[in-house]
Amino acid sequence: MMDEKKRQELLAALPLAQMIDKAYSMLEFSYTPYSHWKVGAALLSADGRIWGGCNVENAAYGPSNCAERTAVFKAVSEGAREFKAIVIVGGHEGNVENYCPPCGVCRQVLAEFCKADFLVIMPRSHTEYKVRTLAELLPESFSLPE
Repeated sequence: MMDEKKRQELLAALPLAQMIDKAYSMLEFSYTPYSHWKVGAALLSADGRIWGGCNVENAAYGPSNCAERTAVFKAVSEGAREFKAIVIVGGHEGNVENYCPPCGVCRQVLAEFCKADFLVIMPRSHTEYKVRTLAELLPESFSLPE
């Protein structure tokens, strides 16, 4: 478990306001005709780029893709392989009222590319959010050795 001082140091080094704004802006592009649960994500790569993602549903559900994985796949498909943090927002019809943690599949995808101290930031407003490390959200993950 990461101590609070270290968590705050990592958080302070992020362009947090830009990331939160990007995640909220991605809600607009979310395609959710079935669940109506829109999710937006903003992934920060080690080189400072912010990659946006939204969820895209499909009538068969299985082919659907979460916002977090969309952001990861966009970044990886353009050569990024190291990441610092992700912001995730979501809610019915895009109305963010509660924290939106990543699903188990997204946690595992993040574990493929992110270190244990990777930050997962879950806002329920532009100023109120929870912060967890990937290791806290996915202890004993199945991943490549560091």
